[in-house]
Amino acid sequence: MPPFSICVYCGSRDGVAEPFVRAARDVGRWIGERGGQLVYGGGNRGLMGTVATATLEAGGTVAGIIPRTLVDKEFAKRECTELHIVESMHERKHLMAERAGAFLALAGGIGTLAELFEVWTGGQVGYHRKAAGILETDG
Repeated sequence: MPPFSICVYCGSRDGVAEPFVRAARDVGRWIGERGGQLVYGGGNRGLMGTVATATLEAGGTVAGIIPRTLVDKEFAKRECTELHIVESMHERKHLMAERAGAFLALAGGIGTLAELFEVWTGGQVGYHRKAAGILETDG
């Protein structure tokens, strides 16, 4: 078991501005260098792929959780320490929240916000006592 597990929510599209790529790489490296586990959406593109690759390269473990319908669209990262292919977005969100000790949102779109707000709300109403935060990058 890793000493900690952080769920990172972030964008899955390619072509993201370099400051956001750098932040994703730094977060992944930070997790990996401390022997932690990244829990994330399982994609190999955009910031998702960047944070997962950096975590693995720095010695951490990666639990990717991706719905079957997104496996080809987001090019599931087969190199994950664990790759869970689930049947729905609801199942994905539930398993990610269950596996994580804390949550961090990087740059992303509506999916990133939806995932963050769901766990943030869960903490507010008492479903869990896990920290949730947003990494401000480049203003």
